[in-house]
Amino acid sequence: MRPTPSLLLSAVALAGSLTVAACDSKGAASGDSAKNPLVGNPAPPFSLDPLANSKSKVATKALTGKVVLVDFWATWCEPCKKSFPKLQELSVKYKVSGFEILAVSEDDDDSGIDKKIVSFAESNGAKFPVAWDKDKAIAQKYNPATMPSSFLIDRKGVVRFAHIGYHEGEELELDKEIKDLLDEK
Repeated sequence: MRPTPSLLLSAVALAGSLTVAACDSKGAASGDSAKNPLVGNPAPPFSLDPLANSKSKVATKALTGKVVLVDFWATWCEPCKKSFPKLQELSVKYKVSGFEILAVSEDDDDSGIDKKIVSFAESNGAKFPVAWDKDKAIAQKYNPATMPSSFLIDRKGVVRFAHIGYHEGEELELDKEIKDLLDEK
């Protein structure tokens, strides 16, 4: 039996060679928020040049005092295509209340990838800032288990929730978490 590419990627990730594993076709979860080591800790800071929907740097420090969702994704990730419109709906709903989304692409560096990232964001309805983690430095800090992986950060800069993979209806849970964090003073 010949191993599938997904199985090979998982084996490499387990060996410690990669910080990001490929998403499976269902965006299956690999754990819950309570088990993620970032939950309850300060969010690792980062700053990236935007590729779309922002003229200023995509930076966590500039968003202190806001509730922030850092979403790791890739253009090859089918579940990411489903999650982007849902994230855009949440962005529209809560932006005026102090909610921001930072979408961080984990695509590999290949010819024209910056254009592919912008095209993906446009075709999937994203109006929130989109950046590219070209050298995977941000992924090394957050260690997303799969694509997509999202980290919800409170106004004080603490990671409060982690969402690994995409699951139908997950936006309802995210909606509640965002609302609860926005209500905190």
